Amino acid sequence: MEQSEDSAAFRGVAERLTLSIIKILENMPGVVDVRFAEREPAEKRSLLSWEQKNTCILPEDLRDFYLTTDGFTLTWSVKLDSECVPLGCMVIHSVATLCPLLQPVSLFSLPNAPSLADLDWEEDSTEKGQNLHPAPHFDSRSRIFELDSCGGNGKVCLVYKKCTPGVVAQQSEIWFLDRSLCWHFLTETFTSYYRLMITNLGLPEWQYVFTPYGPSPQAKQWAFLYQPLTLSCDLSMADPAGDSHVNKLDPTKAFKGKAKIPAPKKKQLPQCSTGGVVKGPSSTTRYSGVKH
Repeated sequence: MEQSEDSAAFRGVAERLTLSIIKILENMPGVVDVRFAEREPAEKRSLLSWEQKNTCILPEDLRDFYLTTDGFTLTWSVKLDSECVPLGCMVIHSVATLCPLLQPVSLFSLPNAPSLADLDWEEDSTEKGQNLHPAPHFDSRSRIFELDSCGGNGKVCLVYKKCTPGVVAQQSEIWFLDRSLCWHFLTETFTSYYRLMITNLGLPEWQYVFTPYGPSPQAKQWAFLYQPLTLSCDLSMADPAGDSHVNKLDPTKAFKGKAKIPAPKKKQLPQCSTGGVVKGPSSTTRYSGVKH
């Protein structure tokens, strides 16, 4: 009895945490092996220790999330023929693994070795008035923490901007860092990002919908299969001119037979009254009559 009550309680917590996305995935065609990792809530002292160590205040919604579950992992697969292929993955790192993206410089590194801070060659003055969400910096002006590694396709980060050394940072945003080390704004709050992650089902490269170039063709095929409405809306918002990266085939034009061009008719040469044929001005005239 106690085990059944515990399983029912866990099921209720899982449904609230995942916004009932587990049932939706299980009813989708071809989806198998939906797994949600159960985790204990984080302790308050671990949250306070993280804030003191990193000189940052966790957002209230992220703090409440960690007090409910210390991290989040939901995966699902699809069945192709007789093989299960992992596809969807939703991850929020635990407090212990919420590490800074920029690690301190090692004592054994070369003095002139390049770092990510060398990419910050633009000044803040060039960004003011041009963008509502200026991109973060890789130097001390920003404090960046990794929320999700995105399976090697980039990194979703909790970013504190306009930081001052020794001063506690409070305002944060959620950004996506792609593989070319370019920043793309996602949401202002963790709650908005969490709902966005659930809505996109954790499909591969879903964060690239918020980039100018979008996800890869293979990722688009999976999205059109399991998330057609959301993907079409996102693509229309990201690219008003439509998707120019996908080859579109018109069967009526591709398989239409080519019309045969009729061969030009040969002109009949005029015949003489004597029965001969005139070839042309430079040709000789032949007579079929009797020679004189």
